[in-house]
Amino acid sequence: QVQLVESGGGLVQAGGSLRLSCAASGRTFSMYTMGWFRQAPGKEREFVGCITWNGGNTYYADSVKGRFTVSRDNAKNTVYLQMNSLKPEDTAVYYCAAARINRVLTTAGPYNYWGQGTQVTVSS
Repeated sequence: QVQLVESGGGLVQAGGSLRLSCAASGRTFSMYTMGWFRQAPGKEREFVGCITWNGGNTYYADSVKGRFTVSRDNAKNTVYLQMNSLKPEDTAVYYCAAARINRVLTTAGPYNYWGQGTQVTVSS
C-alpha cells in the first residue's frame, strides 16, 4: 500500500515557476514508476510526465516538454514536478500517481495509487 500526498500548488503569474512535491509512504517507493497528471475544469485527466524506478527514464506530454521536469529522490520517498514558463492553460488540479511497473506509463490505467491533488492556477 502506498499513500501519496502532493504539495506546492498555488497561484502564479504566467511565465512564473512552481515546484510540486509528492511524498510517498511505504518502504518500496523506489520500485514504483511515478507519474504526474492534471485535470482542468470540464476536461478529462491528462498525462503530464513520468519517471521510472531509478530515474533512468522520463517522458513528457508534448504540451509541457521543455518546460516541466520530473525528478525523484528515493531516499526521501519524494517525486517532484518542476514547472517553468507556466501558461494559463496549465491551470489544473495536479495529481501524482504510482505504478508497480518499471517503464514509461502515459495512461492512467496502470497506476495503482493516486494522491488527492493540488491546485495550480496560472493568471494571465
